[in-house]
Amino acid sequence: MIPEEVLIFAGRGAYPEYVLQGARKAGVKRVLVAGVRGMASRRLLHAADASLVFGVGELQRALDWLAAHHVETMLLAGQITPAALFFSRFDALTRRLLSELPVKNAHTIFGRIIQEIEARGTRVIPASCFMGDHLPGIGLLTQRPLSAREQADIDFGQHVAMGVCDLDIGQTLVVKEGMVLAVEAFEGTNATLRRAAKVGGKGSVMIKVAKRDHDMRFDIPVFGEHTIRLCRRCGISAVAFQAKRLVMIDQPRVTALANRYGIALVGVDSGLPPAPVEPDMVS
Repeated sequence: MIPEEVLIFAGRGAYPEYVLQGARKAGVKRVLVAGVRGMASRRLLHAADASLVFGVGELQRALDWLAAHHVETMLLAGQITPAALFFSRFDALTRRLLSELPVKNAHTIFGRIIQEIEARGTRVIPASCFMGDHLPGIGLLTQRPLSAREQADIDFGQHVAMGVCDLDIGQTLVVKEGMVLAVEAFEGTNATLRRAAKVGGKGSVMIKVAKRDHDMRFDIPVFGEHTIRLCRRCGISAVAFQAKRLVMIDQPRVTALANRYGIALVGVDSGLPPAPVEPDMVS
């Protein structure tokens, strides 16, 4: 059943705007936005029926606002810059939640925040909900076919990337000629690609995955125009991702740019369940 009201916990990028559009298209009557200061776009905030801007360390303020609006369903969308955790003031609730985590990564931090939100009566649905038009499937999206070397790097890289991601280290791997050039850690995808470019130069392959038991309520892999432009600057010749487990923002635009740059984009059958696109698909 499509909820009448949904709140988007929004970070950086166009992703939250597409979630808002998808929610309205699906029949959600009222969309609220709680946007992280300096990250959520003004366009998104203005498009919402009600909105709040809060600091990345002001979790208590955000949760109080949710309670005041009696929010029953919400999702997280958009990037929250990892470095923000080192340059933010934390309220007492945020400090307590972080202090409870012996290991700090996207999975543990966002998982603990979601646990706190749901304990207060708000259901958090997968970030892929309402994004069915933006989950590319199996096969080549672009005109240029993969070379034999790129295919070999993808086959090798998929195996390595899953091992890394299953350890909650990161989702992105860069490979060239059977050599791992860079593994994503807390610095994020963009920094990983730049680091790989310094080591391997042109012709490397980017692999993007979600782990086997990935919690699709947060940190779902996302790929968009900014990333494809960065791939070009960093010498990436091919990008492989798990079919139906990655959000591609504005796929026609991304594909057109990839064709212009000669970058191959391919969805790989991971054998894993697709990301849910409707709230009632979630068990």
